[in-house]
Amino acid sequence: MPNVMNQNNQAPFTHVHSPSALFMSSTAKKAPGTAKLDIPWEDLGFEFRPTNSHVRLQYKEGEWSAPELVKEPYVNLHIGATALHYGQACFEGLKAFCHEDGEVYCFRPEENAARMQSSCRRILMPEVPTETFVDAVQKVVRDNIEYVPPYGSNGALYIRPLLFGSGPRIGLQPADEYMFIIMVIPVGDYYHGGLSKPVDAIVISDFDRAAPQGVGDVKVAGNYAADLLPNMRSKKKGFPISLYLDAKTQSTVEEFSTSNFVGINNAKKLYVTPKSRSVLPSITNKSLMQIARDEGYTVEEREISVSELEDFDEVLAVGTAVVVTPVGSVTVVDPTTGNEKVYEFGNHELGETTKRLYQRVRAIQNGETEDRHGWNVKIANE
Repeated sequence: MPNVMNQNNQAPFTHVHSPSALFMSSTAKKAPGTAKLDIPWEDLGFEFRPTNSHVRLQYKEGEWSAPELVKEPYVNLHIGATALHYGQACFEGLKAFCHEDGEVYCFRPEENAARMQSSCRRILMPEVPTETFVDAVQKVVRDNIEYVPPYGSNGALYIRPLLFGSGPRIGLQPADEYMFIIMVIPVGDYYHGGLSKPVDAIVISDFDRAAPQGVGDVKVAGNYAADLLPNMRSKKKGFPISLYLDAKTQSTVEEFSTSNFVGINNAKKLYVTPKSRSVLPSITNKSLMQIARDEGYTVEEREISVSELEDFDEVLAVGTAVVVTPVGSVTVVDPTTGNEKVYEFGNHELGETTKRLYQRVRAIQNGETEDRHGWNVKIANE
């Protein structure tokens, strides 16, 4: 579906009347980390928590509406919406961080806008222009500024944009109306123990994450529904994270259920990550690749055979939610014999390269080192 733009290359906004659920921000200035939570900022974990508001835009008659802040965490949705029947929905994930001076910055929001636009093109939804996307992020973070975890807490404000078909269709075709929502939640570590506790992974051999020419390279909602069963099964077996292989040959590594795969060979100073049309391009991985190059590592994006796991000193799961999570082992079960082969990394301890990459990217996000690549976007005051 074509993107509607005006002469200034911006989405044409239409002003809408605000229903009772909509409200304007308070003019009183609030500070990060001042919200009253039922748990210490340092122990947030990765769970839903209510905040002040979300931001909402609607697409009707070829135009996106002006962004509005909405207090109530519910939507009034037609029972024939294409999101419900055909899974016409995509989402994103990014974070905002509080710096030592109390200012709040969002990490690389333009990249998330571009990735969501790619998802929209794949499933025929109208794209949200980058400027509109970033402005909406700014608006919702500002209105929930007290929920940004304070500097030094190791937390962040997780930002979840969601775009879905809201118009009714019974035949298989794209909707004529859409809703774009951004919700925010204060979060900590995705996996219990965070950086200090490497997680164990198991290879999923009887399910595929994505077809070779499917939708694995875009962040559509259905990809994650398909992973629920194998992922929960792995957790019941004691594996917090699952690793998928390529669907065609079941011989090359693709990605984890929650994140991209990275292998480190310290002797060769090598950073290796899979290249496949079925892998979602991770913005965290893209950032870490640049950091690794800055540190003199050779970065390779290529096929990785399962047997090559033996060559890695460290394995990382990387993404917005998991940040940089060390993987202590990968278990491969032969689907025919049931025999297990376990690849272990770094004696199940945090590797130095993993630690350094994590510290480097977090230092940039937290404003503790020079942002030489211009990744941080300041949340401006109104």
